[in-house]
Amino acid sequence: MDIRHKTEKKVFSYLEEHGMISPGHKIVAGVSGGADSVCLLFVLWEYAKTVPITLAVVHVDHGLREEAGEDAAYVEGLCKRLEVPFYLKKVQVKDFAEQTGRSLEEAGRELRYQIFGQTARKLGAQRIAVAHSANDRAETMLFHLFRGSALKGLCGIPPVREEIIRPLLCLEREEIEAYLTARGISWRTDSTNGEDAYTRNRIRHHLLPLAESQVSQGAVSHMCRTAELLRETEDYLEQQTQAALERLAERRRLGEGQAFWVQKAEFLALHGAIQKRMIHALLSRLKPGGRDITSRHVEDVIALFSKPGNPSLDLPNGIRVQNSYEGVLFWREESGESASPSLWQKVELPQAETAHPLTFCLGEDAEIEISVFFAKKNEKVPRNEYTKWFDCDKMIESLVLRYRQPGDYLTIADGNGGTVHKRLKDYLITEKVPRQERGRIPVLAEGSHILWLVGYRISESFKVDENTKRILQVKLLRGCPGSGTEEKGGGAHQGVIVGGGSGGENPPDRGTDQQGL
Repeated sequence: MDIRHKTEKKVFSYLEEHGMISPGHKIVAGVSGGADSVCLLFVLWEYAKTVPITLAVVHVDHGLREEAGEDAAYVEGLCKRLEVPFYLKKVQVKDFAEQTGRSLEEAGRELRYQIFGQTARKLGAQRIAVAHSANDRAETMLFHLFRGSALKGLCGIPPVREEIIRPLLCLEREEIEAYLTARGISWRTDSTNGEDAYTRNRIRHHLLPLAESQVSQGAVSHMCRTAELLRETEDYLEQQTQAALERLAERRRLGEGQAFWVQKAEFLALHGAIQKRMIHALLSRLKPGGRDITSRHVEDVIALFSKPGNPSLDLPNGIRVQNSYEGVLFWREESGESASPSLWQKVELPQAETAHPLTFCLGEDAEIEISVFFAKKNEKVPRNEYTKWFDCDKMIESLVLRYRQPGDYLTIADGNGGTVHKRLKDYLITEKVPRQERGRIPVLAEGSHILWLVGYRISESFKVDENTKRILQVKLLRGCPGSGTEEKGGGAHQGVIVGGGSGGENPPDRGTDQQGL
């Protein structure tokens, strides 16, 4: 088998092995005019003879070289010869690099992929083909290794990433040039590729040739095999990390932003590799892209899990991490300050039994339903964390749904048959409620007296008893999960109501929350 057919067979097999292209796909190929991209164009053109696909070419003029126009003209000529649609896009990489603080190499790459994506969307293409070779993958591995990359970076360039495909990763640069030579196809040479100004060029010109000649012949192919093994390992670890996140990271809402709560004991039982990946993933979710997040930040967060008390960390991009009693809270502050929640809804108690419950919104993710009915004989109080009963006749002032304020208090059992007032602040500390969440738990209050710290406990002073005539029922429909610390001390609330209702009216249907009815 000659070089041409051997090379094409190798690439076709690689395409199919990684499921890069399906029949009917439209492919946008980035073609610069260099050997790699010209090879990509011709190999895909040949593949289209056996698999029904549509091919289009995009050439990006970076505005950096005088001969750029000649490169564009050459690629356009190839496309006319092959009857492939050609699209020329011009950008100013230098200006973009100065505006964004990126290097010319980074800026050029970002603009190229922006244009590839825009063109693909405009044409309705399913795939974007780029011409990275096995040498590019090896160079990337070394580049990341020397910079102290994590495992993902050591995998080098992936064959497929979302809609991006790289059909030539199975070919070394010598194979690519040999294929073009065998077919009598010329290519353009970028003058900047011969310079050592770029780090990747120094790796390409000096380190890889040294490895091939002085360390191991076939070093590039060996590195690419290692990259495939590392990618399999990376995929497995990513699966384990996502499973740990689903199991241990509880999504919460703080003000207008999101937060994550991680239980300490289970997290500390994880393998160190999963701990690091999980922390990095959480920080990246709070700041998409994870820029400025380093291994040192990740290590500092992991150390926080084992520290006593409630220390906190301030990380880049406004991310904060707060240690607490049983877990660690992650959130991001906008403009360096926590969003201040606002809630103030007056609850007028109906004088007669309500035919229809009243509904109150406690923000985006929570809702409360309030109704009033007459007590019945031998009616049992619901033992439900999210449905509470109160004695209407023990209330003097109008009620308010709000967040906590200075001076708020609960009436709790003292353990000796009596009750005592306890500052809400002290109660929250005793129950180990994280500091960041204390001001965001709704309360139902009469003045400074808290009837219900929603999702936690109610006040002894308003509990129903054998003399209760009218019952105020408050039901949490959604949101605001509590800690399961309610009803310590129990008291009369767990007993049976001996009703004193007028006229013996039946209460309205209150659903299945009322146990013992």
